[in-house]
Amino acid sequence: MQSKRSRTRPAILEELETEAVLSMRKQTNSSIFRTLGLLASGVLAIAALLPGSNSQAENYPQQNSSAQNPKEWFQKGQQALERGDFEEAEKDFHQVLLADPQAGPAYANLGVIEMRRKNWDQALKNLKKAETLSPHIPGIRLNIGLVEFRRGNYREAAPVLESVVRDQPSAVQPRYLLGLCQVFNEDYQAAVKTLEPMWDAMATDVMYLYVLDMAADKSGDKQLDEKALKQMVSVAGTTAEFHLILAKAHLQHHELDAALEELKKVEAIDPSLPFLHFNFGYAYLGAGEYAKSEAEFRQDIAIDPDLPDNYYQLGVLYSLMQRPEESENAFREALKLDPHRPGAWFGLAKIYNEQGNYREALQALDEALKASPDSEKVHFIRGQVLQKMGRKDEAKAEFLLSKKLMDQKLTKDREDLGELLVPNPELKQGPH
Repeated sequence: MQSKRSRTRPAILEELETEAVLSMRKQTNSSIFRTLGLLASGVLAIAALLPGSNSQAENYPQQNSSAQNPKEWFQKGQQALERGDFEEAEKDFHQVLLADPQAGPAYANLGVIEMRRKNWDQALKNLKKAETLSPHIPGIRLNIGLVEFRRGNYREAAPVLESVVRDQPSAVQPRYLLGLCQVFNEDYQAAVKTLEPMWDAMATDVMYLYVLDMAADKSGDKQLDEKALKQMVSVAGTTAEFHLILAKAHLQHHELDAALEELKKVEAIDPSLPFLHFNFGYAYLGAGEYAKSEAEFRQDIAIDPDLPDNYYQLGVLYSLMQRPEESENAFREALKLDPHRPGAWFGLAKIYNEQGNYREALQALDEALKASPDSEKVHFIRGQVLQKMGRKDEAKAEFLLSKKLMDQKLTKDREDLGELLVPNPELKQGPH
């Protein structure tokens, strides 16, 4: 296929905007802009060194010299957390809470520990407790917003991040996170208002310009749209990141030769650019070069073992290669990192259905429906499974619902499983 480098803006970027909203708002847990490392160098540290934490420790009463007081336990925990000794830090902060159950900063740092462990549910529980005890510390709310973002709960994350931005209007991380949430929530006008004030600080950042351009275009702000696009071409026309964006545009149109050509340019400029191997793997998968695809996904896993997209794509790959056991294992690995990923549950359901394991297939389909209740594909397969189980009335209802959803064309512009569009984990990186 020929490359189409002279394509206009809609042809190059419109499909990326679609998949960023439709695909990425369904995906969770990957890691916000691993490509640029924008947020990786400070967000968690806000809670690790919470404003007010030291003053809280200073207020602890001194005890007799034969026993450590809460202040000393807190300082020990801070030091352990800073050097990455999470077990020691956890013990120290629990000692603080034994002496002072109302110590909000101790709960906050326990939340940070669980964030570092990627134990999001427990992190949120600790951070919520910290917020109750110390409601005026913005670092706590920032990390609550981060946790919700990492769980894919963008609507829950947005108001929390808004409160942080109100308190810290010049802070880059919470404002950028809020803008991303607003884009994923399709609240484009709000996203423009959030992201545009960052121009002076980030006008040379390719991905910021891309997200701002997306929001401006969708909100109808043509002047800002043209400004962001012109700036993006100006600062990124020869960068690896820009060629990666072009490669993904070609992938969206299934222009595989052109996509691979752009990816090879990325490799020539910066062979260590994050997500390069992932996108190579995706392109080779589409081209039917399965051995190369598998090798690329495995290389990306070696770089980032916590990215569920790699395991999901391997599950798809092994399914196409008629290797159901390996496909099942890959989908299961994806679900360990993203338990609510509907595409992985749907992939498992199809495997179990083909194997005649109808009970397991039905359970997997039910999990998929929790995240994608209006997916006509899930309802159709569920009807097949119920029919094979002899539950004819329930099967008929599922087929009718599937047909109704299809007739309403709910999935024409919005693929419920979020897996048929080119995945875009570049926008989902969280701090390490």
